[in-house]
Amino acid sequence: MRAYYFDNIPGDQRLPHDSTRPVAPETLAALKVSSWAIPVEGHEEKLNAIARERGYKNRDTIDVSKAGMGPIYEDKIKGFFQEHMHEDEEIRYILSGSGFFDVRETPTDEWIRISVTPGDLLVIPEGIYHRFTLDENDNIKALRLFQDEPKWVPYNRGPDTDANPHRIDYLRSIGVGA
Repeated sequence: MRAYYFDNIPGDQRLPHDSTRPVAPETLAALKVSSWAIPVEGHEEKLNAIARERGYKNRDTIDVSKAGMGPIYEDKIKGFFQEHMHEDEEIRYILSGSGFFDVRETPTDEWIRISVTPGDLLVIPEGIYHRFTLDENDNIKALRLFQDEPKWVPYNRGPDTDANPHRIDYLRSIGVGA
């Protein structure tokens, strides 16, 4: 996994948009973003141990590709790239393919781009603004882990979402806000 600041140059979201400004692991940790590198071959034992430790009870697999999603593919890619937050952690273990998760750094409001490839386990905390896109390879297969029943409800950024209790709790957890 590699993290760097997004360059904000207009263009295809699937391009790297690498500003050449790396982001230190400590910066991600301060934002409550967690990650592990777990080789795909034989990943089950290590992944299961992390799942037990963090209380992840359910999982499924998502195949984000034209073949895997069919006619809804383009709409889904556009939706994933809308800036949003969730009221639950977003946990993804990359089985194959590659893509980018972008998270908003607070309080700078800059985008941090996290490049994920097979073997990366990424945990994005509830309440953080983020988005996802594929890279130019146009495919990723990932295990999605859930603490409860599988759900994926995005709350797009706006005044109502800024006031969401999960957003406010997240900001407090990183030392921003009252």
